[in-house]
Amino acid sequence: MALYVEMEVSKLIYAYIRVSTKQQKIDRQYEEIKALDIDDKHIYIDKESGKDFDRTNYQKLIKKIKKDDLLIVKSIDRLGRNYKMILDEWAYITKTKEADIKVLDMPLLDTRIEGKNLVGKFISDIVLQVLSFVAENERNNIKERQAEGIRIAKEKGVKFGRPKVSTPPNTNEILDKYINHEITNTEAAELIDVSRGTFFRLVKERKRII
Repeated sequence: MALYVEMEVSKLIYAYIRVSTKQQKIDRQYEEIKALDIDDKHIYIDKESGKDFDRTNYQKLIKKIKKDDLLIVKSIDRLGRNYKMILDEWAYITKTKEADIKVLDMPLLDTRIEGKNLVGKFISDIVLQVLSFVAENERNNIKERQAEGIRIAKEKGVKFGRPKVSTPPNTNEILDKYINHEITNTEAAELIDVSRGTFFRLVKERKRII
């Protein structure tokens, strides 16, 4: 008679570290992660923007994570730049992959259901939803304050945008000669007495008219 022994698959602990640029240092995040005695081969590091999740090592990490594994991050913004992104990725990891997440800077964001943390996933989801609402509300408030500030400034006569360049009366004639390949851009810019950047902007505006 064959004897079958059910082997329990060990749960793995992973950590993710992200900084926005290659110039930023990972020391603070790395030291706190290493203090948890996590295997180096399970620590994934990206030096990329958080604008999306198309990051080399993050994608490798997500492919590795399995059900009941644990992902540790220093702070929630290491996952993404805005809470809509974070909420979507959080749901993917905890509900689709069925793994757990622990955020060191915010103990309530710990989805594990063990010990004293009897309602981990439930509490974490609520906290994330609240954070998402607060962040979105703050973004809207900032936009409103900016719009109000611009309105007040305009009422006081403040001019916005690039100041208008003073050019000679025959500017359009010179621009037309350049467009018709009669003179070079260097010659035309000197005749109008503007920088090359301004010259090409004027050419672009002129072409829209003619």
